[in-house]
Amino acid sequence: MAPSPTTNSPRTLEFWYDYGSSASYLGYTQLARIQAASGCTLVMRPMLLGAVFQATGNQSPAMVAAKGRYMNDDFTRFAKRYGVPYAFNPHFMFNTLNWMRIACGLHATDAAQAARFDAAMFSATWAEQLNLKDEAVLAGVWQRAGFDPAALMALAQDPAMKEALKAQTQQAIERGVFGAPSFFVGDTLFWGQDRIDFVLEALNA
Repeated sequence: MAPSPTTNSPRTLEFWYDYGSSASYLGYTQLARIQAASGCTLVMRPMLLGAVFQATGNQSPAMVAAKGRYMNDDFTRFAKRYGVPYAFNPHFMFNTLNWMRIACGLHATDAAQAARFDAAMFSATWAEQLNLKDEAVLAGVWQRAGFDPAALMALAQDPAMKEALKAQTQQAIERGVFGAPSFFVGDTLFWGQDRIDFVLEALNA
């Protein structure tokens, strides 16, 4: 399966994300607000953040203790401003490889199911702070969201989904993405959930 094509329209917002990123979660919670304020078309772009880090030499803020503490405090402030639940997941870090493969597959085939999966994964990770390393817990999250866990895992192991995530992540790297979330308005990149004001300015220009 080929990656989704780039979208250069100034009225289209691309949201590049990984469920293991708390900043992606906060950005995700504001997508409806951005759409309401701009009338933009939203395109969801799952990627594997670990591969982006490896390719660009970047790393998670959690790898630098002082920065990690500061960022978590800052995310807590933003969550309060946004009026959304958030706390750092004590089970972090997560291997999101299969999750992002599933997201790629669902976004390519069924927008409604993809939206339901996005909501379930972001909520379980950063609103509920569940231990998603536990297969039973993860399966429960998927079942509550209306999915068959066995079918999702089969999707994650589909060679086409493996290639789709690789290709889409490579596309992100080639376009200059180095972290998550990343927003594109046309060809302009905005990095970080705290850049939403600039995103809105670009969309409404």
